[in-house]
Amino acid sequence: MEFDEAKWMRPMGIDDVTFQFPMLIKNYMPAFEEIPRDFRIRMGRDPEVTKWVKFQRDWFEYGFKSLKVVPREGIPSNMAVKHLAMIQKSFEPSHEHKVAAVAYLASLWLQKVEYTCEDKGMFGGPLNHR
Repeated sequence: MEFDEAKWMRPMGIDDVTFQFPMLIKNYMPAFEEIPRDFRIRMGRDPEVTKWVKFQRDWFEYGFKSLKVVPREGIPSNMAVKHLAMIQKSFEPSHEHKVAAVAYLASLWLQKVEYTCEDKGMFGGPLNHR
């Protein structure tokens, strides 16, 4: 299978109907095998990969009370977040595929994220990440 990495360098425009009822979600994310290995195994040694996998996990498990993103040059932040959110809420891909895709695409589109999660963490304090 040939991988066209350039296809994933920018988020896609997502209309409101597609966002609410995502069909054929796999058209909006790389195939699992195309995602770099460290994102797929979620145990990479690269701290940059770990940061994005944690971002995906916190979003999925807790949701965000607040989210601030700094997009990479030329990336509209609202398009990036909407595209990632559509993948997060979809039921079609396996959970492992969803984790890897959101973390990988976030790493391509965003430079930095700061967030506070909705729920409290395991030790009772709010979850904050910078």
